[in-house]
Amino acid sequence: MIPLIHRDLGLDESGIAALSNLPVLVLAGSSVFGSLLVARLGARRALIAGLWLIACAGALRGAGPTLPMLFAMTFAMGVGIALIQPAFPTLSRAWFPDRVSFATGLWANGLLSGEALAASLTIPLLLPLTRGSWELSVAAWSLPVALTALGFALVRDRGAAAPASRAWFPDFRSRDVWRLGTFQSAASLAYFGANTFMPDYLHATHQPWLVAPCLAALNIGQLPASIAVGLLPTRFLARRATLYAVAALILAGLAGFVAVGGIGAIVAAVLLGLTTAYVLTLSFALPAFLAAPAEIPRISAGTFTLGYAIAFVTTVVSGAAWDASRSPVAAFLPLVAAAAIVAAIGPRFAPLVARATGAD
Repeated sequence: MIPLIHRDLGLDESGIAALSNLPVLVLAGSSVFGSLLVARLGARRALIAGLWLIACAGALRGAGPTLPMLFAMTFAMGVGIALIQPAFPTLSRAWFPDRVSFATGLWANGLLSGEALAASLTIPLLLPLTRGSWELSVAAWSLPVALTALGFALVRDRGAAAPASRAWFPDFRSRDVWRLGTFQSAASLAYFGANTFMPDYLHATHQPWLVAPCLAALNIGQLPASIAVGLLPTRFLARRATLYAVAALILAGLAGFVAVGGIGAIVAAVLLGLTTAYVLTLSFALPAFLAAPAEIPRISAGTFTLGYAIAFVTTVVSGAAWDASRSPVAAFLPLVAAAAIVAAIGPRFAPLVARATGAD
């Protein structure tokens, strides 16, 4: 729907990058409060509170076609997402202590399925049903969020009801927090960078018919990777060779999308989805392996804070580079940065994961 917002609100590429990544910036600034909420309420109740905020703010984004309302409610929705992020690794460890990677893969698959459904169904289904209203289309996606909040309210805590720890503020002096945060930023750089600029890039290169299939391919392509992370041993997923291969595949997917076009662009989008989901799900799992249970919320919060901050700044700079250079390819600099981060930092986790899982 980005071209429609361009038309109605007159945003340039820098503005679109800021709008699309505003939730990412809010995640960076608010994740520490998610850790605080988990410490005070417990993981499940913190999750429910955040979901209700997401549902209400997401619905109000469509209350009127004005920039203040759109940005304000996008900001509030990002706060809700930030509040629930540290709860997920905590619940994975509390509910599935012997199957952390499986639990992480499971909830990441649900997260990615939601992204895939929204990206795939908004243009062909919701926009026609709402007579082309992007306001009503974005508001409609709050309904499944509200239903999810109701569902979690009916679930037993299974050991995660009590606050995990009174310590909640991340230790930003920790080298591990910086490594985890930078590694997590690679997933956000690749995913949000691709989702933000794919539509305008395809319009700029006179291929608007590829917008819907490429976004669907990017998002649906993530699902097999999240399943694999859940089923395969983490020590295999974190091997140096595996991470080097993933970095190379990110670059291959980007090159294919830019150079080939047509059906090749759709295939390249699938490859980008696969690699992005791999990095994302692995980054979600790592804190649960590398930290004591009581420390998981605040380490996860520090990871999200750094990761999302890096992703936001890089993506907005890329939008500005497109505006300044008038070259659409400049918008994909975040994907190049993502590949470099995976290759440079990812392999450093291999020995840590091996020790945590008892591997040789």
